[in-house]
Amino acid sequence: MNTPVDSTPQTRAYTPYPFDARAIAHRFRHSAIFGALDALQAGEAMRFVNDHDPVPLLHQMQQRYGDRIEVIYQARGGDGPVVIDFVVTE
Repeated sequence: MNTPVDSTPQTRAYTPYPFDARAIAHRFRHSAIFGALDALQAGEAMRFVNDHDPVPLLHQMQQRYGDRIEVIYQARGGDGPVVIDFVVTE
């Protein structure tokens, strides 16, 4: 998994599939997220929305996917949700 970066214009274009984790029960979240990520193909992305920065999830993703998933923060929370694009690179 590539190092998380802040929102910047990306050279490659992608249309992310929306994934709002806030609507999923806590005990099912990670399984649902991994299932969604496993379904993506190279060049596809998932726009992840959550009520907090998912640091433990990002560590699990690093172990599971390595550099195959790029993490691009679109919003860091504050007064609103955390929004992250997970882009499959290979």
